[in-house]
Amino acid sequence: MADYISRADAWLTGDFDPETKGKIIELRNSDPAAFEDAFYKNLEFGTGGLRGIMGVGTNRMNKYTVGMATQGLANYILAHCEGDDLRFCISYDSRNNSKEFARITADVMSANGIHVYIFDNIRPTPELSYAIRLKGAVAGVMITASHNPKEYNGYKVFWSDGGQITSPVDKDIGSAAAASISWAPMSTSCICVISFHLQCRPSPAPVTATSSSYTLLFTAAASASCLNA
Repeated sequence: MADYISRADAWLTGDFDPETKGKIIELRNSDPAAFEDAFYKNLEFGTGGLRGIMGVGTNRMNKYTVGMATQGLANYILAHCEGDDLRFCISYDSRNNSKEFARITADVMSANGIHVYIFDNIRPTPELSYAIRLKGAVAGVMITASHNPKEYNGYKVFWSDGGQITSPVDKDIGSAAAASISWAPMSTSCICVISFHLQCRPSPAPVTATSSSYTLLFTAAASASCLNA
């Protein structure tokens, strides 16, 4: 059996949502070439992160591949960064699914006990770099595909200096992502929604790795003091 068929069967028989499974079957029946391309390999970390066409499959940008990439990144952070107050920043652009991918990234990072700051709306990439340094974060992610066509989205990883990751870090994170097979266990880490002109206000909610609820969801946050709110 071809590898792409095995990968697709794993999604069809695994713990994936019915809508995703339905789209896989539809793609298999309507466009065999696109079906093969969607599953013939895993979406891999390249220069600075992930980038690919959005859709179902292991070689596509979707909520599952974003989740697994984030778990791999979380594993790398926990293995290589010291401290009991690890912080992570997230931003996103106006592309289709960018906000959803940002929230999934926040869910997984928070579930790993990493303190997440996420912008309350679309932002340009330089603001993420600034936020990482302002908050003393170990890393951050920008959900964007820059100049690529609208069918694409991406997952750009930035390190504590505010710059994009480079080799060999990207390859190490990619290896950690490939080894990730499930969502992380849940924790009580907090998430702050960043808006530099508003004050933070906590609103308790349960953390789950499959929803957009968080332990402390700040409607906005203006300074590092929100971490201790």
